Amino acid sequence: MDANGGIEIERKFDVDELAPLPRLQDLPGVQAIAEPVALDLAAVYFDTHHLALSAARITLRRRTGGDDAGWHLKLPGAANRRCEIHAPLGTNVPGEANVVPESLAQLVRVYVRDAPLIPIARLHTSRVVYALIGAGGETLAVLCDDRVRADRLIDEPASKAWREWEIELVEGPEDLLDAGQSVLESCGILLSRHASKLSRALGDRSPTAPASKQPRPTPGGPAGDVLLASLSEQIDVLHRHDPQVRQHADGAVHIMRVATRRLRSILATYHCLLDPTVVQHLRTELGWLAAVLGGSRDEQVLQRRLAGLLDREPPVLLLGPIRERLEARSEADVDTAGRSLVTALDSHRYFRLLDALDSLATTPPFTAAAGQDARVVVPDLIVKEWKKLRRAVRRAATTVPGPARDLALHAARKRAKRLRYAAETAQPLNPKRAARVSGFAQKLQTMLGDHHDSVIARERLLRLGGVDAYLRGENTFSYGRLHALEQQKAADAETLFWKTWSRRP
Repeated sequence: MDANGGIEIERKFDVDELAPLPRLQDLPGVQAIAEPVALDLAAVYFDTHHLALSAARITLRRRTGGDDAGWHLKLPGAANRRCEIHAPLGTNVPGEANVVPESLAQLVRVYVRDAPLIPIARLHTSRVVYALIGAGGETLAVLCDDRVRADRLIDEPASKAWREWEIELVEGPEDLLDAGQSVLESCGILLSRHASKLSRALGDRSPTAPASKQPRPTPGGPAGDVLLASLSEQIDVLHRHDPQVRQHADGAVHIMRVATRRLRSILATYHCLLDPTVVQHLRTELGWLAAVLGGSRDEQVLQRRLAGLLDREPPVLLLGPIRERLEARSEADVDTAGRSLVTALDSHRYFRLLDALDSLATTPPFTAAAGQDARVVVPDLIVKEWKKLRRAVRRAATTVPGPARDLALHAARKRAKRLRYAAETAQPLNPKRAARVSGFAQKLQTMLGDHHDSVIARERLLRLGGVDAYLRGENTFSYGRLHALEQQKAADAETLFWKTWSRRP
């Protein structure tokens, strides 16, 4: 990827045309002010026609002029910080200059989906930069004196002009910003009323600030609040990790997959609080997404498990090209799963699922049960999940050992996971009880997860060793040995599960 950048920490101030520059050299740590540098900057801003990026406080622009010419993507961060990512300027051919680089487009696709990115505003800025120099000659911060001309390009085009100051940290501490703000306020210069130059350029078309998040559910509140808080939290996880999955960040697929499964599980537990047709549709689509994410994640887990098995074996017991065969198969499957995932994340089906989830969070189709007391409704729903887990465990206990027992234990694992997620939603109502139930369910899930991973590993070893290697005329001893080791691991995991289950709360 050709994108790069860093964290942007700055503050903007509204000033009039005749405002004089304050004494910046009086700021703490500032030893000198460098000679001012004049810059002529031009930028075109991109968004969807409905301003999906602006609504999410994301800025995407193509700037020429200055020492940072190129494409800039600014993503919101914590504590008024913004993560700024750059990409090269690319071609200056007019038509091609309006094509957003894929390295940046993929980072905002979860917000824009399949809507085209179009120019929405053009800004010309005459900037004078004053660098604040520290005792060691380092640049602590810069003050930019900007005179801006802006043209809105969408709906009813409009133009405006203004002046603003911007203080941005470079190598200085954050309290330098506080000091700078104090100096400016003493001169009657206040923080800008506008979040960005773009929002000022858009004027009355600029999206309003997003509504505050749902209040924390309370024991005396409606059950719908508990459900909505849990759903909103997981939908937010999907939004935040979609770009990371596209960038192949470590752990991103796992986190996004867990959020997808949590959503699907929560909808199943709380189905009586929502329109059943909405629940059915969303659970079907979330199941599809979880399966796509799972294909990539499961192969990575299996790859690590088999590699660990091989690493612990004495070399003398690894006969034939077993390591090469296992690695080649894993790499091929990882590559196939990765391509399927990329295709899915750029599909109409995925984008419509995101639309449906957003709609669910903003206008949930609640039933009358959602308005009932959470202290009554939620514990009852968790008890139902307990009962389903007990039935699943009883079925496993009475199933003959072998493939059928493996499937039954896997079904019990999924029930334990659903109980865990259900109990976690009740944390605002009864933290201690919720922690006990979810903690126990997680233990069961972990043990049965290890058992299931062993089942999958044995299937791979049997297929490669018992069939493929045999047909090639290769030595199959090591495949059989690893299969036996995995069989013992599964037996140990099952024994631990039954022991833990006997001590259930």
